[in-house]
Amino acid sequence: MGDLFLVRHGETEWSRSGRHTGSTDVPLTERGRDEARRLEPLIRSHRIGAAFVSPAQRARETADLIGLREAQVDAGLREWDYGGDEGVTTAEIQRTRPGWFLFTDGVAPGPPDRPGETPEQVGERADRVLAQVDAAHAEADAEENVVLVAHGHFLRVLTARRLGLPASAGALFQLATGTLCRLGTEHGRPVIAAWNVRPGS
Repeated sequence: MGDLFLVRHGETEWSRSGRHTGSTDVPLTERGRDEARRLEPLIRSHRIGAAFVSPAQRARETADLIGLREAQVDAGLREWDYGGDEGVTTAEIQRTRPGWFLFTDGVAPGPPDRPGETPEQVGERADRVLAQVDAAHAEADAEENVVLVAHGHFLRVLTARRLGLPASAGALFQLATGTLCRLGTEHGRPVIAAWNVRPGS
């Protein structure tokens, strides 16, 4: 079975300022586009059997810029629903909720169109995506890999679930914009083969 590649979209104005960006459809900055373009040779050096991308424009543009223009849009790859914390930074949240931590405390309730997700709900969504990844691997050649282009917090939770850890363990995996990660196997068990990779790093 091939590996699973994870790509976090390039920089946006909100990611640069630390604002929680769930459903708000913020575009890439020019730096974010450059981050994505630099990943193309890394992607091109591997055989890709299937690629899936979040519906958000920042993820879709990243997929295009790294050469995955035929990636299948998958709503399951959307970012964490931050509910009432959408657009707010961690420092701002902690002014009224001292010690608040996303991966254990979840988010404040939001309006009906973005009510918010608990860490466990994000983990359940990640499990469903991973089931699709396994199905794609089953249909691909042994040397073909699957790529997911999505968002920082969601991909961190997905990594935790792939490794058999609770969703809250996503806190352990810092993930920068415009980076590539690789999840593989060793002796039949899931492992991190590469993390936060940029060209030249």
